[in-house]
Amino acid sequence: MTDQPSAAIEFRIDAPIDVDTAIALYRRSTLGERRPVDHPEIFADMLRHANLTVSAWHGERLVGIARSLTDFSYVAYLADLAVDADYQKQGIGKQLIEETRNRLGATCMLVLLAAPKANDYYPKLGFEHNPRAWMLKKQ
Repeated sequence: MTDQPSAAIEFRIDAPIDVDTAIALYRRSTLGERRPVDHPEIFADMLRHANLTVSAWHGERLVGIARSLTDFSYVAYLADLAVDADYQKQGIGKQLIEETRNRLGATCMLVLLAAPKANDYYPKLGFEHNPRAWMLKKQ
């Protein structure tokens, strides 16, 4: 596999994404293990309320997504980065991050919580590890 996305992959900004299409992608990626794929109403809200979504398409097939919440100036929280397992190792995740960064202001940092299986991926893209993340889950 190559480190550059295939020319057949199209990246779209804030394109409408059907809930079932998104859930199918998350299931085809490792991220589906940690997202509410069995609750389409929650998933619909996740898509609706993200204010920057970059998606990767191979024809009409959704093969990747970077879903962010941001003020576009100081910080962007990359809530989800998912790439279809059949399309991984082609540079799609890297390009999704780059397309996200291209839409952010020059001073805007990108923050994320890495999935366990992706923990070694982010340093290769220049991310710095920060051990001070905290979560308060709904009971």
